[in-house]
Amino acid sequence: LAGGLLARVARLPPIVGYLVAGVVISPFTPGYVVDTGTVQSLAELGVIFLMFGVGLNFDIAELLRVKGIVIPGALVQVAATTAIGTGIGVAFGLPMREGVVLGLAISVASTVVLVRAFADRGLLNSIHGRTAVGWLIVEDLATVMFLVILPALDPTSSGNFFTDTGIALAKAAGFLAIVVLLGVRLVPWVLGLIARTGSRELFILSVLAAALGTAAVAPAFGLSVALGAFAAGVLIGETETSHQAAADVLPFREAFAVLFFVSIGMVLDPGVVWHHFGLFAAVLAAVLIGKSLFAFTLLSALPAGGRTGLLVAAGLTQIGEFSFIVAQEAMGRHLMDATVYNVILAVSVVSITLNPLSYRAAARLEPIIKRLGGMWAIVDRQGGVPEIGDVPESAVIIAGYGRVGELTGHALAQLGIPFVVIEANIALVRRLRAAGISAVWGDAASVDVLAKAGIEHARALILAVPDESTELLAMANARNVSRSLPIVVRAPRPDQIELFRGMGATEVVVPAHEGGLEIMRQALIVLGFDSEEALHYSHAVRDTLYEQSARAAT
Repeated sequence: LAGGLLARVARLPPIVGYLVAGVVISPFTPGYVVDTGTVQSLAELGVIFLMFGVGLNFDIAELLRVKGIVIPGALVQVAATTAIGTGIGVAFGLPMREGVVLGLAISVASTVVLVRAFADRGLLNSIHGRTAVGWLIVEDLATVMFLVILPALDPTSSGNFFTDTGIALAKAAGFLAIVVLLGVRLVPWVLGLIARTGSRELFILSVLAAALGTAAVAPAFGLSVALGAFAAGVLIGETETSHQAAADVLPFREAFAVLFFVSIGMVLDPGVVWHHFGLFAAVLAAVLIGKSLFAFTLLSALPAGGRTGLLVAAGLTQIGEFSFIVAQEAMGRHLMDATVYNVILAVSVVSITLNPLSYRAAARLEPIIKRLGGMWAIVDRQGGVPEIGDVPESAVIIAGYGRVGELTGHALAQLGIPFVVIEANIALVRRLRAAGISAVWGDAASVDVLAKAGIEHARALILAVPDESTELLAMANARNVSRSLPIVVRAPRPDQIELFRGMGATEVVVPAHEGGLEIMRQALIVLGFDSEEALHYSHAVRDTLYEQSARAAT
């Protein structure tokens, strides 16, 4: 708790605090030493719940939305980083197998760290966030596959590598077949039956039994408990009760995951890292520089935006929970010694701590690259989107055509008011154009994209993108063109009202406020108040509510 709080105060991911807390109570540092056996036992539950959560939230639809970018990009990046890690290991005298495991461990970024970083910056639901999350899904699947074939790399095995790999894959296929055959019919039926009893206690127990039971059975097929928990999560994630299962398991996952990270810190021996500082520095450079440069280069060759490439590359400059799981499995199978294990842990702590600096570097690199002549055109690929053609005169520009933007566009169409859509989803742009709606593909924060949408003669600008930084940049660029252009913007949080107004927003809308106001208005009507009277009262409360939020933020 103390470590997590101090990390948040320092604007660092809480994982850093948990890892440091483990170092403080470890046998390798002065002071109190905790019972390592007890913590390690609890930490194994942390691994199970972490992997169960990954499987539960596994979203194949999210992956398919950006499959053309993330599948080839992530697989090539994992392979390249593994090769770099293997080369570093061999250069420092490690056996080839240990070098391969080292490379695999540093090739995958922490899902927890990246998702939290993108969410804190308002980017999680943007095209940048969807690409980053899809990239991590592919990385996670690659790691799951590696956990399957890890036993074949065991140096104590007397069989042929390819034969052992085939047997391991066959066992995994058998395990998954049994899980699917039993689970597709049995698990949804059992969970639905228990849900109908109305007993939350029994429902929680049934979800925990599925997670822990599947994890416990996996070793009988030569698989890790982590892989078994992942399979259970994917299975329950496909049931109609998945959302409630995720909500009920969340407290267990958070609590035991913290103990997992603490246990990782407890086995970190700073002395070992110091004695092998050269290996540590080389691996850290591969994570901070090699991975990001390679990811950015790959995204530049794929149909992704330049800003997406910079942000995804920044998010990948760290390693976390999957790296720990791979390293632990390798240690248990004599594929890795304590030296390399400690190096991986130290690289994780340092890379997660430095990760926020990567996002700041990405923000500063963007304008520099744009000034380098045609460099930005090379890295900012549009994927062959056709030209928009003539933009309607005095049109309303809607940036972001999700649920909010689409509702606004529908109303404008009904009223005969011309509008142009700016959307970062390339497939959606093509569908809109096929439907006869003027649409520009790109980032609304870009001056060029705004100009292409006709910002100079626009009637109004509606910002409905789920990305705070894009909204702020779009407002600033729009105000440079016109001081009198009406700008309506959606603010994710009430404390952002004054910020958006200061940037030039004509009207700021907070969805949380509007939902509460509408519920209040409907409640008054149900209670017998006249609809006009209820609407008048709602407007009065709205004015007061927004002013209070603005003053509180100030």
